[in-house]
Amino acid sequence: MPASAAERWAKARTFHHSLYPPERIAAERQGSVSVCLPARECAASVGQIVTALLELRDAGAIDEVLVIDAGSADGTAEIAERAGASVYQEAELMPAQGPVLGKGDAMWRALSVLSGELVCFLDADSEHFSAHFATGLIGPLVCEPGVSYVKAFYRRPFTRAGSGAGAGDATDAGERPATGAVAVEGGGRVNHLMARPALALFYPELAGVRQPLAGEVAASRELLEELPFATGYGVEIAMLIDVWQRFGLDAIAQVDLEEHHNPHQSLSALAPMAATVLSTIARRVAQEGRMQPLEDAAVERPALASVTVA
Repeated sequence: MPASAAERWAKARTFHHSLYPPERIAAERQGSVSVCLPARECAASVGQIVTALLELRDAGAIDEVLVIDAGSADGTAEIAERAGASVYQEAELMPAQGPVLGKGDAMWRALSVLSGELVCFLDADSEHFSAHFATGLIGPLVCEPGVSYVKAFYRRPFTRAGSGAGAGDATDAGERPATGAVAVEGGGRVNHLMARPALALFYPELAGVRQPLAGEVAASRELLEELPFATGYGVEIAMLIDVWQRFGLDAIAQVDLEEHHNPHQSLSALAPMAATVLSTIARRVAQEGRMQPLEDAAVERPALASVTVA
């Protein structure tokens, strides 16, 4: 059986972060590189992330590190600034556009102050952060011909924290793992249960993208300025679909960053995220005039009252 477009793409455009050490990026890059951290209440992690990124700047792999803070009350902005990042409050960027409407809006506004020809967005709440998160994403833009948009993928272990807030994150009540138990692939539940199946159904060419909802992404500034930005949780899935439609599958790459740790949300908190992601996909399908019954939809039996039983 011939390989599908998604399979061919995955084979040709999937890379490992180890291919792109800082020395290689510093030697091969021809344009300036900005790394941006949209942040909200990330005091516990943002300082260490900024420090690691500034080491990349000193090594010549990147040029600037910006933190876009969402009015955090825990000192995120102050910690990031002390660590050496340039810090902006999202509400002060492009104020004529009105109130900031979530992460996607903050990323869009960040382009007004980012100077790099290549832009890398990273999560500011990553625990045990390593600089390869940045170099892995920037690497294909610099080193792989034709790539202008790069997505991360990784394992997200799920560790049960205990009986306090968020203790029911892993499963429904009655099937909870013991405190401290680790599920190696237990994180990324919206990604696995909703985003990837929806893409496989509506956009099968993108079925090979391992983590369409990953917040870690890098792209050329030229590409980013050509895209609309969904304002909230839908930004990652919308951007992926829009890049594919406008620039084609070969413009996209994905990079294995191995393992990623960050706080997990409860199921109740994930429900609005899942709804937003699904509505973002549905909006694009509707714009394409494809909101109609699908040939491969699950079989439904008619109402029994309408059937003559032999």
